[in-house]
Amino acid sequence: MELAQYIDHTLLKPTATPADIRKLCSEAREYEFHAVCVNSSHLALAGKELRESEVAIAAVIGFPLGAMGSTVKVFETQFCIDQGADEIDMVLNIGWLKSGMHEQVKDEISRIKEITGSKILKVIIESCYLSEAEKEAACAIVASSGADFIKTSTGFGTGGATFEDVQLMKRLLPESVKIKASGGIKDHVTARKYLELGASRLGTSSGIAIVSETNP
Repeated sequence: MELAQYIDHTLLKPTATPADIRKLCSEAREYEFHAVCVNSSHLALAGKELRESEVAIAAVIGFPLGAMGSTVKVFETQFCIDQGADEIDMVLNIGWLKSGMHEQVKDEISRIKEITGSKILKVIIESCYLSEAEKEAACAIVASSGADFIKTSTGFGTGGATFEDVQLMKRLLPESVKIKASGGIKDHVTARKYLELGASRLGTSSGIAIVSETNP
């Protein structure tokens, strides 16, 4: 299994500088990662650095809290598409989900999917904050919204991906909705395990360490 093709090489820290983004893109080219994942202010630079490259560019929306107004998220999505983003990773409104405002959550995701069109939309549910029932509700909402992926975590919450959450998602989601495990994935064995459990993409800032390890 060639792990690099499943990895979104990620740098979302608020301290990231243009030099850091150039390094991220250079590493993504060298190791042939699937994508880089950056904040929207870095899209133009990432596009320049990855021109004529096979590496996709993913941008985060409503990150990391998910609590921005829907209109703001929609505007941000359009900005990212206009700046050349190939994929969008949005944070759903966690407070709405926990309050049972499922139609509002679905409507927000659907509005953003209308903008992304054929480009990939991943919905971050920040599973560390959710009960089992809320995770199940999130899976149902994402599946019915037209989104392409469900994503476990931002990496900025109280916890990241877990094997149990990916197993739950795999059991509940239709084949049309893929799974991105993100947060706390730092080694080769863990990365492989997530893929074996059903994840189709991995979000990590430890991609180089993961792919550089000797296969166990």
